[in-house]
Amino acid sequence: DDTDPNIVFYGTEGCNHCIAAKNRVSREMFDQKEGEARLSRLVERMREDGKGKAYDCVVGVSGGVDSSYVALRARELGLRVLAVHLDNGWNSELAVKNIEHIVVKLGLDLVTHVIDWREVKDLQRAFFSVPLMDIEVIPDHAIFAVLYRQAAKHGIRYILSGSNVATESIMPTAWNYDQRDLKHILAVHKTNKHVALRTYPKLSPLRFLYYVFAKRIKFIPILNFGPYVKADVIERLKRDLSWSPYPNKHGESMFTRFFQDYYLPTKFAIDKRKAHYSSMIASGQLTREEALMRLNEPLYRPDILAQDKAYVLKKLDYSEKD
Repeated sequence: DDTDPNIVFYGTEGCNHCIAAKNRVSREMFDQKEGEARLSRLVERMREDGKGKAYDCVVGVSGGVDSSYVALRARELGLRVLAVHLDNGWNSELAVKNIEHIVVKLGLDLVTHVIDWREVKDLQRAFFSVPLMDIEVIPDHAIFAVLYRQAAKHGIRYILSGSNVATESIMPTAWNYDQRDLKHILAVHKTNKHVALRTYPKLSPLRFLYYVFAKRIKFIPILNFGPYVKADVIERLKRDLSWSPYPNKHGESMFTRFFQDYYLPTKFAIDKRKAHYSSMIASGQLTREEALMRLNEPLYRPDILAQDKAYVLKKLDYSEKD
């Protein structure tokens, strides 16, 4: 529909997002045979570059589907993995359990970067007060910075990413903001600053260039090396890692759940399910009819919404009136 202000419709061909997504799927996602061949060569190179070091790659783990499966695939391929987790104070209990199962069952070393809660709170309140729609740039930028930092620290050249074109090929630019833009985050924070950002991980443009060109660190979207069917992956995670599914997408973070399923639709009329389902339609995992039926389902059960809303208000020191 036209809730994205930049959408362009082309009749039976679909819209600009659909056309771009189909091009991305055909260009960036490989079939089983080609994907396995490319992955085999990549793994060989990673092992070669990892000689004399403790690890071959870094994997960020949030307890979500994509990152959990990346960790599982990496171990299946015989890679030595350093798992990295960012704790910004919003982990759900289920996410904590899922991360524990992943680390223990796969035998991973885990590094957890904990951001001082006062800093997270100060940043989030600043973004709410402006107000800007993409508050999620705060944790997104931080995990980006932490992954690069850990890779450089251990001499690792490869960060395995859970981003994939099968489920994430479509996202309107009007609905989010570039997570790499540190200047943006600091400028917003300055508008309502009460706490210095001492433990919040920052990635400046110069530091980013240093990691990419001097340290030659690469992000590898490993899930594109072959078919990626989310429903099948969830069953594998449940079976092999005792992983438990979340009732909502991004249920690993209590704030992300509230932000995407209440704040964005209520304040900005943005329902990110549309982008997610459209991506799955473009990759052949969902029909348009099925997606429209799912969109008729409520984003929140009233009792869960009341519970989450009360929790967010208390944690951020907001009143109901605020």
